[in-house]
Amino acid sequence: MSPSPDQAAAFLALHRPGASFVLPNVWDAGSARILAQVGFPALATTSAGIAFSHGVADSTLGWPAMLAAITRITAAVDCPVTADLESDYAEDPAGVADTVAAAIAVGVVGANLEDLDAAGALRDVEDAADRVAAARSCAPVGAFVLNARTDTYLTGHPDAFAETVRRAHRYVEAGADCVFVPGVTDLAEIGRLTAEIGAPVNVVAGLAGPTHDAAALRAAGVARISIGGSLTRAVLTLVERAGREMLEGTFGFVDGAIPYGDLQARLS
Repeated sequence: MSPSPDQAAAFLALHRPGASFVLPNVWDAGSARILAQVGFPALATTSAGIAFSHGVADSTLGWPAMLAAITRITAAVDCPVTADLESDYAEDPAGVADTVAAAIAVGVVGANLEDLDAAGALRDVEDAADRVAAARSCAPVGAFVLNARTDTYLTGHPDAFAETVRRAHRYVEAGADCVFVPGVTDLAEIGRLTAEIGAPVNVVAGLAGPTHDAAALRAAGVARISIGGSLTRAVLTLVERAGREMLEGTFGFVDGAIPYGDLQARLS
């Protein structure tokens, strides 16, 4: 199930500063097939969404269950899929390489690698860069897209801008193709980051603060827009609202739903 070179190349080609291509995050084979049919050229997994779909909190689902979910997603669609590998499910760089190799073996064309440790604190920048380099060692340049995530903003670093730029440069030197900066929401600051980093930058929409549209993020120089667990949260919100409506004895939530026969045909 290893990804084809053409898939990986097509996915990498989407990563152009200012392109702001939208990369939806899916949590199971069904959501993957629906969004592929909508017309997205590539998909990403969401570790939070996959955990939620298993009835557990984010960052608590073990690697075997996460890998099984990723495998079902890549098997369900023909488009490129990149995987959220959280904090790499590994204690050291050698373990990171093993995690990435296992992901490649089930068909993913890229991965997010976080720079948080098991306690949720930022790793030393050199430690984090070594982990990126380990991932790159088993994922050839041009054949796999490494998205190095830094949580400087989400952890409240006192100088998040400068620290993000410093880490981004080290991660790119270590082999990252793109730098993921969740938690930054100010458009002017996003523009400064893309200019200073000088490599493709990924931001997440719907996580915190104002949600900017793709045109605004494109103008700020963003290459890639993902949504993390936002779509999963929206779906589960609908489930909760429908549940409350059913308790009241009405079923209006069904209005506008994809007809059963249509869904059967689309997933056959």
